[in-house]
Amino acid sequence: LGVSALVSPLVVTRQLIRMEVPILIVVSLASLAMAWDGNVSRLEGLVLVLGLVAYTGFAIRQGRKEGNSQGAQEGAAPPNKLLQAAYIVAGLALLVLGAQWFVEGAEQIARWLGVSELIIALTIVAGGTSLPELATSLVASLRGERDIAVGNVIGSNIFNLLGVLGVTALVAPHGVTVAPDALDFDLPVMVAVAVICLPVFFTGSLISRWEGALFVAFYAGYLVYLALRATQPQLHLLYHAFVIWGVLPGTVFILAVSVWRHFQNSR
Repeated sequence: LGVSALVSPLVVTRQLIRMEVPILIVVSLASLAMAWDGNVSRLEGLVLVLGLVAYTGFAIRQGRKEGNSQGAQEGAAPPNKLLQAAYIVAGLALLVLGAQWFVEGAEQIARWLGVSELIIALTIVAGGTSLPELATSLVASLRGERDIAVGNVIGSNIFNLLGVLGVTALVAPHGVTVAPDALDFDLPVMVAVAVICLPVFFTGSLISRWEGALFVAFYAGYLVYLALRATQPQLHLLYHAFVIWGVLPGTVFILAVSVWRHFQNSR
């Protein structure tokens, strides 16, 4: 999201502000609550999957309403459905094959570097599996379809929590085990980022370049934190304190000023 906003400021639709971002925050909080005991059980996985079904049904219904209204206004010719379906099937097949190779390579890198698989998952695997979202959002941003760039990111995060985590917990015999480090820091950071999206999106219904730079800087700082956690435990604790007592209050202050300026300008 940050890189896409750096390329071009992103337009945020009212539906994202009113529905999708609040849904993302609720789903993030629910996932944190389910993982709090160190395990996402099969029953909790079922709850997440049912949430995905409900959300998908809602999104399809909203999409049909908007599609019908746009079609009536523009009179656009319908696309070649068979060709588009073939593109989707071919893309999914390549993604599945690539995902298998990616996980195998990540495991080997973790062993070679002597770090935990959690660190590799949070960096190389997370970055690699997010490359399709990055490419989609960048292309949409460059083509001027900036609402797609934002919707792709929010929708992907909702699907990852409800679908990927839910199905994995449902299929695994004993659910999904959650590492203590993830509970202590990574999951709360995930919730914080979801919460930060709301005021950023709300102010002017636009993600500006400086807000995109803020997101990118946050991610760079997060990578530094993970590197220190894996290699320098003492520095990691100091950095953790700096993030909690320095970065977070500063971010809250910046967002509060941004929201205040938005209300002042709208008067």
